[in-house]
Amino acid sequence: MSETFILKSDYTPAGDQPEAIDQLVEGLERGDEKQTLLGVTGSGKTFTIANVIEKIQKPTLVIAHNKTLAAQLAQEFKEFFPDAAVHYFVSYYDYYQPEAYIAASDTYIEKESQINEEIDRLRHLTTQSLLTRKDVIIVASVSCIYGLGSPEEYKNKHMILSAGERLVKRDLFKNLARIQYERTTADLRPGTYRSVGNVIDIMPVSHEIIYQIQMVGSQIDRIIELDPVSMTLTKEHQQVFIFPAKHFMTPEGQREKAIKLIEKELAVQIKKFEKDGKLLELERIKRRTSYDLTLLKEIGYCRGIENYSRHMSGKAEGEAPDTLISYFPRDEKGNPEFLTVIDESHVTAPQIGGMYAADRSRKENLVEFGFRLPSAKDNRPLQIEEFWNRVGQTIFVSATPSDANKEMSNQVVEQIIRPTGLVDPVITIRPVTPDIPASPDAEPSKDAYPGQIQDLIEDVVAEVKKGGRILVTTLTKKMAEDLAEYLTERKIKAEYLHSDVDTLDRIKILTSLRKGEFDCLIGVNLLREGLDLPEVTLVAILDADKSGFLRSETALVQTIGRAARNVEGRVTLYADSITPAMEFSISETLRRRKIQLAYNKEHNITPTTVKKAIKDITEQMETGHAKTVHQQLKLDLAAYGGDVKKVIKRKREQIEDAVQRLDFESAALIRDEIILLEKRLETEKKEKDEKKLKK
Repeated sequence: MSETFILKSDYTPAGDQPEAIDQLVEGLERGDEKQTLLGVTGSGKTFTIANVIEKIQKPTLVIAHNKTLAAQLAQEFKEFFPDAAVHYFVSYYDYYQPEAYIAASDTYIEKESQINEEIDRLRHLTTQSLLTRKDVIIVASVSCIYGLGSPEEYKNKHMILSAGERLVKRDLFKNLARIQYERTTADLRPGTYRSVGNVIDIMPVSHEIIYQIQMVGSQIDRIIELDPVSMTLTKEHQQVFIFPAKHFMTPEGQREKAIKLIEKELAVQIKKFEKDGKLLELERIKRRTSYDLTLLKEIGYCRGIENYSRHMSGKAEGEAPDTLISYFPRDEKGNPEFLTVIDESHVTAPQIGGMYAADRSRKENLVEFGFRLPSAKDNRPLQIEEFWNRVGQTIFVSATPSDANKEMSNQVVEQIIRPTGLVDPVITIRPVTPDIPASPDAEPSKDAYPGQIQDLIEDVVAEVKKGGRILVTTLTKKMAEDLAEYLTERKIKAEYLHSDVDTLDRIKILTSLRKGEFDCLIGVNLLREGLDLPEVTLVAILDADKSGFLRSETALVQTIGRAARNVEGRVTLYADSITPAMEFSISETLRRRKIQLAYNKEHNITPTTVKKAIKDITEQMETGHAKTVHQQLKLDLAAYGGDVKKVIKRKREQIEDAVQRLDFESAALIRDEIILLEKRLETEKKEKDEKKLKK
C-alpha cells in the first residue's frame, strides 16, 4: 500500500499553473499560514492543488460549501491519486430538523432526522484512514466542524483479530458489544455480526464486506473476507482491524461520572428557576432530564444523548468539541501536520464562521425555557477562532476571493490563463421586458423585443440544434420549476435543480445533463453546485438587474464563468438597467479576457473545449447489493421487452421459490427488484394520467 502521494494524470501543468504551483509550494515551505489561489473558472485550480499536495506530501483536508461540490472534488482527487485514500465526508442526514423552541408562538419542535447509512459508512472509512495511513485526502462539507467524538477513544477501542489467536467466543461477543456492534440472526448490515456454530460473521462499519472468523475450539483458525451478496471468498487475512460502530465512544467509567454530573447540574438549574419564579420551566427541565437519567442508568442511552456530550466525554465547560479535524495528524507539540484547502472560499469561509452563532442562539432558547440543561450549549460546532487554531496551513481557492480572505493571506497567487487556451465568454445584455406597442391598434415593429422568456426559448432551441447544453438561473425555486415545466411543454428537455432536491439526486441530474439525457438545467443558484460542465455553451441569467446576493458581483462573476469551459461558451444577461454588480462583473470578465487573448496570441494557442470524462460518484456510493439489483433489473426488463407487469409477475414467482429453498440472499435481491419495478409502474401510471388530464 502506498504511503506517499503519487499524482497520475495525462496532463502536465500549463498556462499559469506551473508558476502558481511553485509560488504556493514556496509559501508553504517558508511557513506561510494562509495563502489565496485566485484562479478563474476552468483554469484547473483542482489540478494545481493536486500538484501542491504531491510536492509537500501531507495529509490534506479540502472543505467545500455543499455536498454536491464535495462529491465532485472527491471524484477529481480520486482520479489524480488512485492509490491514495481519498474520501468523502459530509453530514449523514438525508433529513434533519434540529430541536428548537419558538417562544413567540410557544412552539416546541422536536429533533427529527433520517440517517443515510451509506454516507455514515464513508464517514467511518474517513476516520479509519486518518488513523492508519499518511496518504489521505478528505473532501468534506462544513459538517467537519461539528462534534464527532474523541479520536483517542475511537482508536483505543478498536479490536485486532489474528489467525492463530486464542479467543473465547463469549469474550469476542462482549468486546463487539463494547464497540457498539449489534448481534443479528438476519442479513448483516454495517456494524452488525452473527454467530452460527464455530463461525462468526462480522460486517465492519466502514466496508461492504464480511469478515468470517472460523474457530476451532478456543482458537481462531482462519479469517476470510466474503462478498456480502454472493458470499464468495475474495481474500484471506492473517489479521483484521475492527473499529467501533459509532464515533462517540464513552471512556471506561465515564458514564457513571456523567450521570452524577448531570444530576448535579439539574439541581443547580432547578434552584435557578425556583429563584426566578419560573415554575413551568422548572417542572419541564426536571421531568425531561429525570426521564433521560433513568434511560442512561438502565440502558446507557437516551434520545438526544448528544446534548450531554460534555459530561459523557469528560470535557470542561466551554471546551471545544472533538471534530473530524481532531483526527488529522499533529507533531509532538500538537502542531498540525496537514494542509487545509478551503474551496470556493468566498462562500465556504463565511459559512464556517456562521455555524456557531446560529447553533448558540437556538440552544440558548432551549435552555432558557427549560427544554435543555446549560451543558447542551457545549454540543456545538467550532467557533471560527477555534477552527483557525486547529487547522494546518491553509490555501483559500476561489475565482472571486473575498477581501477578508485576501487580507488574511501572506500572498495572493493569480491563475488567469487556462491550459486549454479558453478565454472568458462574450457577454450579451438583453432586456427583460417585452416591447409594448404605443397604442392597442399599433402593429408591433419587426424589431420589437419579445421579452426574456420568449427570447430565451429561441436561444435554447438554437443551442440544442448545435448539440450544446444550457444553464439558466432564476430568482426563485418556484420560477425554476415552472420554467422547466414550460420548456418541457415546448418539447425542450429541461430539468430544475435546487436545495430541495436530494443530495445524491443532484449529482445524478448533473451527470445526466453532461450525458445529453436532457439539454437545459434551470436553478436558483447554480454556482453553489460547483458545476464543472464542459458541454455548456450558453449561460442565461434571468433578471440580472435585480439586487440581492444572487445577483451580486461575486455571484455574477462566478455564474458567467460557467460558460468558460467550452469554445462556444457565451452568456446572456437579461436586464432593463445596468447595476453596479453587473458593471463590475462585465468589466472584470473583459479584463481577464484581454489578458487571455494576448497570451494565446503570443504563444500561438488555439483554444480547445475542456475534455472531461463523465463519471458519477453516486455509482461508487451504491452498495454491492444495490448494484446487483440494478444490473439484474436491466437484464430482466430486456428479456421481457420492457414489460414491467410481466417482470413483476415473474419476480413474485421467483421470490416464493427462493423462500421455499431458504435462499434468503436471493429473496432479498428479488424483493428489492420488485420494489423498484412497482415504483416504475406507479411513475408510468402518473404520467399517463397527467397526459389524459391535459387532453
